[in-house]
Amino acid sequence: MAARTQTPEADRLAALRSLDILDTPAEERFDRITRLAAARFEVPISTVTLIDEDRQWHKSCVGVGGREDPRAVSFCSVAIETPAALIVHDAREDPRFSENRSSPARRSSASMPASRSRRWTATASARCA
Repeated sequence: MAARTQTPEADRLAALRSLDILDTPAEERFDRITRLAAARFEVPISTVTLIDEDRQWHKSCVGVGGREDPRAVSFCSVAIETPAALIVHDAREDPRFSENRSSPARRSSASMPASRSRRWTATASARCA
């Protein structure tokens, strides 16, 4: 068997690119998920987010003005590195996010990787102030 030369991050990015979904128009099947999550969890923000090398890009979003943010300030970037759901009760008290001043209104977040086995970049998340 040949030695593996790629890192898990390189594999994850290759899987993301193979989906050919970045920077594509909105789709009802994803918008349905974000609307349902926002309603079910009674939160003002819900996203289906893809993480590439430098940014998080929202395939679908409720309550978010833009479609992308720098990866460095992303809850979802941390979520794709965890084996289970990422729950942040108060970002001001969490050392991973306490210095993040990009979105002071986003204090709480619950995010789940779309596929832990392949470590894809997609997360579904719900956030509230």
